[in-house]
Amino acid sequence: MNTELTGVVVTFLLTILLAYPLGKYIAKVFAGEKTITDFMNPFERFIYRISGINTSRGMNWKEFLTAMLAINSLWFIYAFFLLLTQGSLPLNPDGNTSMTPDLSFNTAISFLVNCNLQHYSGESGLTYLTQLFVITFLQFVSAATGIACAVALFNGLKHKTTDDLGNFWAIFVKSITRLLLPICIVIAILLAFNGSPASFDGKDTITSLQGDTVNVSRGPSAGMIAIKHLGTNGGGWFGVNSAHPLENPNYLTGMLELIAQVLIPMAMLFALGFYIKRKKLAYTIFGIMTVGMLFLVVPTIIWEMNGSSEIAKLGILQATGAMEGKEVRFGPAASGYWSIITTIISTGSVNSMHDSSMPLSGMMQMLGMLINAFYGGCGVGILNYYIYIIIAVFIGGLMVGRTPEFMGHKVEAREVKIAAMVTLLSAFLIKGGTALAAYYFVNHGDADWAVKPAAWLNNPANHGFSEMFYEFTSSNANNGSGFEGLGDNNIFWNVTTGFAMILGRFLPIIGPIAIAGMLAKKKYIPETAGTLKIDSLTFGILTFAIIIIITALSYFPPLVLGPIAEYLGM
Repeated sequence: MNTELTGVVVTFLLTILLAYPLGKYIAKVFAGEKTITDFMNPFERFIYRISGINTSRGMNWKEFLTAMLAINSLWFIYAFFLLLTQGSLPLNPDGNTSMTPDLSFNTAISFLVNCNLQHYSGESGLTYLTQLFVITFLQFVSAATGIACAVALFNGLKHKTTDDLGNFWAIFVKSITRLLLPICIVIAILLAFNGSPASFDGKDTITSLQGDTVNVSRGPSAGMIAIKHLGTNGGGWFGVNSAHPLENPNYLTGMLELIAQVLIPMAMLFALGFYIKRKKLAYTIFGIMTVGMLFLVVPTIIWEMNGSSEIAKLGILQATGAMEGKEVRFGPAASGYWSIITTIISTGSVNSMHDSSMPLSGMMQMLGMLINAFYGGCGVGILNYYIYIIIAVFIGGLMVGRTPEFMGHKVEAREVKIAAMVTLLSAFLIKGGTALAAYYFVNHGDADWAVKPAAWLNNPANHGFSEMFYEFTSSNANNGSGFEGLGDNNIFWNVTTGFAMILGRFLPIIGPIAIAGMLAKKKYIPETAGTLKIDSLTFGILTFAIIIIITALSYFPPLVLGPIAEYLGM
């Protein structure tokens, strides 16, 4: 037990030790200062030249978002048609078939928006061509999109008054060439040397110890696994994701993948402090996010290590904790830690089956996605937290009887309305989608569909409700993990979660960037003795309270119907 906990603590501390200098490096890269990767300058200039990009031209928030949305629309069309025709294209040694239109729609959106929700199994659902040129490609550009939008926010906060949030194309390219690609190369090499495949060979045939013949999928997976974690993407090359021995061969790679998926989200917090020269603000945000993470991860580890009370009633010893759905290579402590880390950020990769977690552990996983601002995904975690800051500034201003101000700019009705709409929209997508699914399951279970609603769930009652609620929560949070008792590869789930993913991705990006752009244009107001200090412990606690209150008011009823009711029924 102590060894397992030590592994968790060491993993987290190593993440912090690596994230701090990386944050300083990120700030220098986007501030245009000299860095060790300046040798990439000629390559970047070549990209700008052939693309006709003028990197010296700044963009206001509307131009920035237009560029971001335009290129993402193009990538969606590209991905959709490649997935739709993959069975007829090269690099398909295992003869996998093309995707159906509804599954192509869902998968293209899923990887475009950094969600990586998979309604297919990686070994049989994709070819090597689409794994590399659709899935891996989108994992790079979706992560870079999130980082670019976070840097736009940084630019809005950095200057007293400005209409320039930076050039989307320049920031986007640097996010890949200076950050994602170099680190991914290192991670991929480490994975390959530890046993992750990196060849284009098809399935291999092995004979097990009991004489069974088994076909084992392979492929150039190491590079994809690297960006899936570093870019907080999470889509598995193999169906069972990082529980697969070729995707996550040993405890060392388990630590590597855990560190990789938190590295950039955490580093972006430190980069904020260095970039806008307000390190105390960055430390305050980091502290609040870390406290929030601990509130989720500590109980989860305890529940998973204590095991199931239902199994204990049968007189069965659980010396190693709750091991159903878990890998013996990692154990319940590391799996519990992974399940929270992967849900508080937008990775969604798994090294255990979340559907088998203790009921309240499952609730903690859902809360991580419902809040979606404790570290968060690449760049977008800060954007989500920024929404909570705006609401906290507004409420804090009302409490002290002053016009709400944030970093020298008045927060007025327009900004608060946008922030409120973003939070309300998330609740509508999650609860509305779950309600629609529950309605069809209960009232039209025998509908004459290709997959009848009555066949969606492998588990009854409260846990079945949790499976549906988790699916929409994961889709809206751009997470991609799931309670896999849900039969989701059908038109209903492919289409509804597709729309939940695309709205859940871009509206929480559009809202914060719009707010940042509007505030940055306003006249700067110098701080006075009565100005609300946003880098204080008091304001940090206020923001944390706002997060808890909004989440509780929005999602307490479905949580009661799902994991809480399941726990009380044990």
